[in-house]
Amino acid sequence: MLLPTVNIPTFNVALEHFAKAVGASETKRIILVVDGAGWHKSKDVVWPTGVHPLFLPAYSPELQPAEKLWPLVKEATANRFIETLEEVEDILVERCRHLITVPDIVAAHTRFNWWPVDGVQ
Repeated sequence: MLLPTVNIPTFNVALEHFAKAVGASETKRIILVVDGAGWHKSKDVVWPTGVHPLFLPAYSPELQPAEKLWPLVKEATANRFIETLEEVEDILVERCRHLITVPDIVAAHTRFNWWPVDGVQ
């Protein structure tokens, strides 16, 4: 999902879509690894049935797979003159849309050697 902001209501929408996409339920439990951002830990977060948060330790970006995506995202803006924030947003949205189509490249940047793949370690 490409969302315009990061806050608790938006995170709740993203969680709802995520739970549906992975088929989370009473009988299919999903552990979602998240950092300690306020919109992840708030009492107002609605964790869908079957989705259980696993919070990363504070100050541990090296454990967060999403942190390894920044080089792929930054490629779209490197060595370019960009006049407006709207243009930056357009470029980054297009880059994210492209990255969705190349899951092997994304996986190569985000998987750790100890990370389970397809439920098997």
